[in-house]
Amino acid sequence: MDILRVSSSSRSRALAGAIAGVVREQGRVELQAIGAAAVNQATKAIAIARGFLELDGFDMVMIPIFTKVDIADQEKTAVKLIVEQRQLS
Repeated sequence: MDILRVSSSSRSRALAGAIAGVVREQGRVELQAIGAAAVNQATKAIAIARGFLELDGFDMVMIPIFTKVDIADQEKTAVKLIVEQRQLS
C-alpha cells in the first residue's frame, strides 16, 4: 500500500488527485500526517478526492489511527489515515 506523507504546506487539491489516482489503481491508500495543520490538509484532500471518485461510481471510507514514527532519531505521534474504496449502492 502506498504511503502519502502530508505536511501543513501540502496543496489539498493536488493531494486529492494523488489520493484518487492511487485509490483507483490499488483500492486503498495510506496518508501520514504529523500536527494539526497537516491533518487538516489531509482531511480536506480526502473530502475533495471523494468528489473525484464519486464521478467514477465509487465512495470512500477513511480509517483514522494514531501511530508512532521516528524522525531524526525522535519518536513522534502521527495520524495515519487509511482510505479505502467502496462501491456506491
